[in-house]
Amino acid sequence: MNPISHGSPGNRETILDPDTYFLCQRCTACCKWPGDVRLETEEVPRIAAFLDLTEEEFLARFTRLRTNRQGLSLLEKENHECIMLDGNSCVIHPVKPSQCAGFPNKWNFPGWRQVCEAKAIPFAEARERGLTK
Repeated sequence: MNPISHGSPGNRETILDPDTYFLCQRCTACCKWPGDVRLETEEVPRIAAFLDLTEEEFLARFTRLRTNRQGLSLLEKENHECIMLDGNSCVIHPVKPSQCAGFPNKWNFPGWRQVCEAKAIPFAEARERGLTK
């Protein structure tokens, strides 16, 4: 099975490798990869509230139209880092978008293993530890 999925997360319930779970080490490599960080409609109020902003303020300051024009994305800095990355920390980590939470198990990009520090563990062990459903 090829665990590479290009582009957006698509089906957020899909696990790319059902035998292996990749445990995020918060290395921020995925936060520095260029491209869209999809925002789902239900994520906007949660993130805005976490930042103590109105939804309108959050949308105006931190979002743009996705490349495919099919919804919103978080902005990127000039160096392609996510606008929410501050050093090696995500400003909105507790309420981060599902796309972020799903990396690299539900989506990833070509060559992700060369830049991502996620630790591979057996999926059964991840389920026992409550890391996944």
